[in-house]
Amino acid sequence: MNIDFEKGNGLVPVIVQNALSLEVLMLGYMNQEAFDTTVQSNKVTFFSRSKNRLWTKGEESGNFLELQSYKIDCDADTILVQAIPKGPTCHKGTSSCFGEASSKGFLYQLEATITERIATDDSSSYTNSLYKRGINKMAQKVGEEAVELVIEAKDDNRDLFVNEAADLLYHFLILLYAKGLSLSDIEAILKSRS
Repeated sequence: MNIDFEKGNGLVPVIVQNALSLEVLMLGYMNQEAFDTTVQSNKVTFFSRSKNRLWTKGEESGNFLELQSYKIDCDADTILVQAIPKGPTCHKGTSSCFGEASSKGFLYQLEATITERIATDDSSSYTNSLYKRGINKMAQKVGEEAVELVIEAKDDNRDLFVNEAADLLYHFLILLYAKGLSLSDIEAILKSRS
């Protein structure tokens, strides 16, 4: 599908999203030259309406947006770019021009639900009842789920494997909570290793 640059007098809006967290980072505009430059350089480049020239995000700050993929909307007049930010996206120092994100996606929502079930002492909640059984039981459940995942990895049943992976991740989040840690703490360690 070709991008319809004519509809917007040579410019189309571009929504930039973090390719990992799916956080919306910013909105900019591209003309054909900015789009071509972005695809060729793998650095998100816009047409700056205020500067009246091409502008590569990060050209002054070093906080480039590395292109991972893009999609064109159904009317061919808007682009969704997924990129890896190399630092804050906003000139105000935040990860997003829309302020800091309150949620990083489903796993963070699940983590919030686990926290809520434990904090409200929901007696009908499996999460809460497991938490009340103590650290040894939570650690044991993570171990059991890990072993079950390893067993399923040796077979060819995708359904069983992904369900065991989900069980392991869920129980791991409960254990993280019990240890006073969060998914963000683990994410920070992984980012520091890259």
